[in-house]
Amino acid sequence: MKKTFSLLPALLFVAGLYAQEGFRPGERIAPFALEDAISGRAVSLRDFETEKGVILVFTCNTCPYANAYEQRIMALDRDFNEMGYRVIAVNPNDPGRAPGDRPEAMKERAEERGYTFPYLIDAKQEPARYFAAAKTPEVYLLKKRDDGGFETAYHGAIDDSPMDPEGAKNIMWQMPSGPLKVAACPCRRQAPPSAAPLSGKSR
Repeated sequence: MKKTFSLLPALLFVAGLYAQEGFRPGERIAPFALEDAISGRAVSLRDFETEKGVILVFTCNTCPYANAYEQRIMALDRDFNEMGYRVIAVNPNDPGRAPGDRPEAMKERAEERGYTFPYLIDAKQEPARYFAAAKTPEVYLLKKRDDGGFETAYHGAIDDSPMDPEGAKNIMWQMPSGPLKVAACPCRRQAPPSAAPLSGKSR
């Protein structure tokens, strides 16, 4: 994956041009706060307003595609942190329907893998619905606005090779023609029983 970061200067240029469904470039993001499964503390988007931006990733413990991308998500935080972009991972699965996504399981996985970013619990899928996130992992690059807060600069996939990181031919910050489609996965997002399907999309 390291070879892809030789084109990091292209990130801001591409991010400023393209966004997928849900938000348009320039639209201000409403802040949210969720509990971090690792620390047990509330983490707010406002906590990162001194950063240049945030890489928001909707992911989980139990989806095979999320698992396949786990090391790449960790690499995003390592490589972009020094540039002022912080990763925030959000798990939107209902732990009552997906026991492997219980907060204690999230904490255990994060500690075993050595996550260097917060792993937030969104059991009610409130931010997931706000962002119209329907798959895992699904990425939003939030760029800091001149007047404070964040706007969505990119919404899509990390790359075009879910199961083989070495086979990726297109990376999200290299795309000249728009965002990468988030790959479909055999599993379905585990929503609370009372929740409507997210955007009508299947996993």
